Amino acid sequence: MGNIRPSFIKIRAIRLVKDHGEHFTESFDHNKKMVEKLTDVPNKRLRNWIAGYVTRYRLRRTD
Repeated sequence: MGNIRPSFIKIRAIRLVKDHGEHFTESFDHNKKMVEKLTDVPNKRLRNWIAGYVTRYRLRRTD
């Protein structure tokens, strides 16, 4: 079974991919740096959560 993420994580991650899709790759470490650069996320755990969902989203979708 997979992880269930809150909708606010999914909404932020999908919005980031739609607006700045060219900046994200399939690498978690790269996406982590891009989330930190493109958003004002207050803490590390939230940043990592969003970056993890962005990575999973990019692996599943090819836009």
